[in-house]
Amino acid sequence: MADHRKILNSYKNKLPPSILDEIKETFPATGSDAKLTEVLDRTMQSYEDAKINPGECVGLVSAESIGEPGTQMTLNTFHLAGVAEVQVTTGLPRIIEIFDAQKTIKTPMMEIYLNSPHNKLENIGKFAARIKEKVFGELVQEFSLNIFEQTLTAKLSKDLLENFDLDVKELVKTVKTKAKGFNIESEDNIITFFQKGKTEEIKELYNLKEKIKVIKVGGVKGISQVLPVKRGEEYIILTAGTNLKDILGLTEVDSTRTVCNDLYETFEVLGIEATRQLIIDEVYKVIESQGLNVNIRHIMLVADIMCANGQVKGITRYGVVSEKASVLARASFETPIKHLINAALEGEIDNLSSVVENVMINQPVPLGTGLPGLVTKMK
Repeated sequence: MADHRKILNSYKNKLPPSILDEIKETFPATGSDAKLTEVLDRTMQSYEDAKINPGECVGLVSAESIGEPGTQMTLNTFHLAGVAEVQVTTGLPRIIEIFDAQKTIKTPMMEIYLNSPHNKLENIGKFAARIKEKVFGELVQEFSLNIFEQTLTAKLSKDLLENFDLDVKELVKTVKTKAKGFNIESEDNIITFFQKGKTEEIKELYNLKEKIKVIKVGGVKGISQVLPVKRGEEYIILTAGTNLKDILGLTEVDSTRTVCNDLYETFEVLGIEATRQLIIDEVYKVIESQGLNVNIRHIMLVADIMCANGQVKGITRYGVVSEKASVLARASFETPIKHLINAALEGEIDNLSSVVENVMINQPVPLGTGLPGLVTKMK
């Protein structure tokens, strides 16, 4: 193997390390040097062929590779099988959402992976119930308003209190902060509100009822629905609503695999590299679910452009297009007059280095045969 190492080292600068490692692992130890050299030469030939030629318009190729199947993509948005609660935006609407880098998305959701033993069937329900955001109104079986005595009574469901592991005394403490101007008494699972100082305003009690319905009493903020599902050998939790920061802070959660589908939230919590990966994964997921075949490199190129300067930029006139160096390229997209006036005021110079601006002024494009400039000696 020592000789092999010498030959492999001689190809160090010609082939990527990952390819060399793969050859090192898969090449039989008994193989001859000549065979190894032949393998390496053939690999290098394939590697060189796979490289993109200078002047190849990768952007155009990517645009049509994604755009053509995107145009023909079916517009059906489907529900998860048998579950009405967790809806997912798929198809073209989801792709538009990602590429435009929209601030608010239609169906924010998370996939929460758990560490063992929490990802087993017997423990998953408990954890799911714990993270679901719970509001006071969900726990109430019935509200009753006594107009004569001017009291509001909330009867709580014993089963739900047990399921969610909540205590009436704790609930009273939580509700007290929002029910200013009212005295609160609790007995078993009945909470009664009295108005301080006899007033004839029954409207106050109605307002109080609406106000306390939405008080958060447990769970993780923003997680409105939870659904445990089986993935391979383990159970994971799908949620409607996202709160990546708080979820990743829980010890039971496997923070290396848990994802949410909101670009900006991912960017804030995990940074730009994770956001780039999310764009690639989400777009690929949609394309795959539609049964289409787009090479991952095209999607990677778009993701790179969206994240190139360390911020998430949509492929829109406010995002990526606004950053182009060329005035004419910016003007060719949308709101041309605005761009031209601003450029004139600032005295900007356009070096015509790209495709759009050369097409506009009827010059050869600096790609392919238009790329090399010829220098000759004139007689």
